[in-house]
Amino acid sequence: MGNPLQLSMVNFNKGAYIIVEGKQKADQFFIIRSGKVRISKEVEIVEEEGGNVLAPGDFFGVVSTMSGHSHIETAQALTDVTLISVNRDNYTLLIERNAPVAMKIIEAFSRRMRYLDEKLAQLTFKETAEPDPSHLFYVGEYYARQNQYNQAYYAYYQYVKHVPQGKNVQTARERMMKIKPYSKAVHLDGDSEVFTREYPKDTMIFAETMPGRELYIIQKGSVKITKIVNDNEVLLAVLKAGDIFGEMSLIENKPRSASAIAFEESVLLAVNQENFERMVQSQPQIIARLTTLLAERIWFIYKQLANTLLSDKVGRLYDALLIQLEKNRVPIRSGEAYTFDFGTRELINMVGLPMEEGNQAMRELLRNTKLKAMDNRIHVTDLEEIDKQAKYYRKMEKIERARKQQKRIS
Repeated sequence: MGNPLQLSMVNFNKGAYIIVEGKQKADQFFIIRSGKVRISKEVEIVEEEGGNVLAPGDFFGVVSTMSGHSHIETAQALTDVTLISVNRDNYTLLIERNAPVAMKIIEAFSRRMRYLDEKLAQLTFKETAEPDPSHLFYVGEYYARQNQYNQAYYAYYQYVKHVPQGKNVQTARERMMKIKPYSKAVHLDGDSEVFTREYPKDTMIFAETMPGRELYIIQKGSVKITKIVNDNEVLLAVLKAGDIFGEMSLIENKPRSASAIAFEESVLLAVNQENFERMVQSQPQIIARLTTLLAERIWFIYKQLANTLLSDKVGRLYDALLIQLEKNRVPIRSGEAYTFDFGTRELINMVGLPMEEGNQAMRELLRNTKLKAMDNRIHVTDLEEIDKQAKYYRKMEKIERARKQQKRIS
């Protein structure tokens, strides 16, 4: 039988606070057995899908517990409630014993992730369009202009395949003929029989807006996740061995929301729907890893969404640096130096500012003598300075918001 799965029942009276936003060290999450719970955030960034009142069968606190970060929400009992408390260390066991609960959590995470992703794209990149596979042609055009022929060939190929009647099909075919000798695009059609796949450096694994039916686990190498926005390549993440990506298309059968490109030579394990359902049963540790990964991403997107609400552009840059520190679990100690693994341009892209405005805010930020930009990296001589500045700007925003609210009331 193995270890017993220990779940405890906890009761809260009406009005009691169960978890509080911003509090560190979340090590358990809750499934509602009876009663109702309200979820709220200090800054309601976006209206939650499905509303903010949870009922029996719903769960909360999973994002912070599984990502190991501070809570991103407050939960308060609307009635007397009985909850099942699940410790992080017990999650793998819970999946082993109760695969449907794991699937429910993963599906809910995936929906939440996509919803938040769309909101973030609308706020930072001012995008509202539904993903349209004809965008693949423009992805191809972007990479062709950059002389990145592996990516260009892959995107053109997917465009011709998925939009056979598209107005640019003839052009795409001509471009493909021209760049074929210089391109080493691989696995153009995927391969349902081959699950371990090799990708040379700078080859595309999938392109944004194409349909997807697989998720990938990185066995070796690294993969960058990017998006072409306003004719610029925006770097969303660099993933390493052990990371999982592409899960949203598999779980929800939706188009790819970004592109994945081998950052160095990589070996990936491709998992399709059939394998995935078997894995839930047979390899709970991979499912636990996927839950943790989704939790990390949701936590990070909430932080990025909150960042878009800061009206001071310099404040947004400080806040983005603090989010990166928290994301990478860098302890904030007075007098300690740190070098971020990105430069000023990436930081401006991260907060979605137009380059001109971003450069101006950046110049102002670098007036702070504790920060320097060198060798395409941002360096800080005292970590506490970033924490102090970010908190100052957040506080000023809060005061300003309260003042406006007061004005509206009066």
